[in-house]
Amino acid sequence: MQLESKQKTQKAKMASRRNVWLLRIVLFLFALNSISLCVYFASHSKSSASSIPNLHHNYHNPRINRLRFRNKLKSWPILPSYLPWSHPPTNTGSCEAYFGNGFSLRLDLISPAANPRGWFRCWYSETLRSSVCEGGSLRMVPARVGVSKGGEMLDQVIGRREEDELPKFQNGAFEVDGGVGFEGPPRRLVDDEFLDRYVPQGEILIHTMRALIGSVRVVAASEFECQEWIEEPTLLVTRFEYANLFHTVTDWYSAYVSSRVTGLPNRPRLVFVDGHCMTSLEETWKALFSSLRYAKNFSGPVCFRHAILSPLGYETALFKGLTEEINCHGASAHDLWQNPDDRKTARLSEFGEIIRAAFGFPVHRHRVEKPVSGLNVLFVRREDYLAHPRHGGKVESRLSNEEEVFDSLKTWAYNNDSCKINLVNGLFAHMPMKEQVRAIQDASVIIGAHGAGLTHLVSAMPKTVVLEIISSQYRRPHFALIAKWKGLEYHAINLDGSYAKPEIVIDKLSGILRSLGC
Repeated sequence: MQLESKQKTQKAKMASRRNVWLLRIVLFLFALNSISLCVYFASHSKSSASSIPNLHHNYHNPRINRLRFRNKLKSWPILPSYLPWSHPPTNTGSCEAYFGNGFSLRLDLISPAANPRGWFRCWYSETLRSSVCEGGSLRMVPARVGVSKGGEMLDQVIGRREEDELPKFQNGAFEVDGGVGFEGPPRRLVDDEFLDRYVPQGEILIHTMRALIGSVRVVAASEFECQEWIEEPTLLVTRFEYANLFHTVTDWYSAYVSSRVTGLPNRPRLVFVDGHCMTSLEETWKALFSSLRYAKNFSGPVCFRHAILSPLGYETALFKGLTEEINCHGASAHDLWQNPDDRKTARLSEFGEIIRAAFGFPVHRHRVEKPVSGLNVLFVRREDYLAHPRHGGKVESRLSNEEEVFDSLKTWAYNNDSCKINLVNGLFAHMPMKEQVRAIQDASVIIGAHGAGLTHLVSAMPKTVVLEIISSQYRRPHFALIAKWKGLEYHAINLDGSYAKPEIVIDKLSGILRSLGC
């Protein structure tokens, strides 16, 4: 008994000593981790600051400091279809050159190494014939930008002319700090020859981003005064058809690509350098990026530590593909990572995932989950709504008997015995953008007449099937191309006029659903 008691005592002492040592090890590791974190963040902040020159000679102003740290930037979500943007493609005309980082030619107009205050460079794409430009210590002078205020409620600006909403830039509307070595009067940053080569006018009648870059002047440090500093990276965007979903998606895509090409670690802030009023599409702009302001909302000169000039939506592959052949097919990022292919892309899938993630939807689902209540068939409708100040509120019909087709499908779905079908009435014009995206991602089949609402296909799930009803007046490739570039199964019903026989639509939809096991 005494021996057994001694053994228990010894075991208890050993356990106690072991616990003490374990506690010491844990405390040591905790202290080491804390020190490592402190060193990491200290060095990270230094390296981040050194990558872009220190531009702030106004730190003494407490009001400016408050503006700089008002709210945090949104982080990039983890996306299943994401592929690295750091290595530009070598093949001009490849799918990556069209949809990803084809901006491989770097043009340093003012080098950060030569000027520790202001800098400016452009990244040119030979494939898209456009440039993503960026600069540091870039000042915007709103008084030199001729444009309406922007951001108003639509009913407040009914009848306003389109030309009043498009910016006109005076010389020096934007300026770059030339640094202590720069003397004399302001000079143009770029000449017309540079603009013609790297920001060509092309078929765009009013190229506002070209005009913005052409307005930039390099000024002496003594002339570079700012009322407000924006410390965080900021996208400068000019829009045209801002109330149309298709054209707005091209703007979203250009802004997203610009953010990735310039290697931004977080989602940037956004400034609209135009004077358009608010629309429901701003909900997505605000979800995608960290903040939103209009140029004319600034009361005086504002300086950007890092500004990125996003190309026009007209210069993206989404728009260019309407008039030039872009022979690309959608594929999974996993397949492309293992077997790179110049004729395949996962970039539109990546883009759709960033939209879904921006609204808080899951992005790791690879197919529409079949609900217990049945398959969702989304019918994207066209309906009247007031789009912009010059709009009469009437939407041109692309399917003259849309209501008849929808009612026939509803009756057919209700009486279908093979499986449960939920026909979703996609009245998008009166739905919040978040609910529109939710309806798209939950749909096994998306059906609708040719119209901008089908541009939501960019956010569809990989196994979604598309059925487009096309009248004889609107045989345009917009949505067949998006489906192709996304890798979606696509079907079309081409009409002789604008009337669709409901039985033909039902028959086509029945065949699609049978292929889905319904």
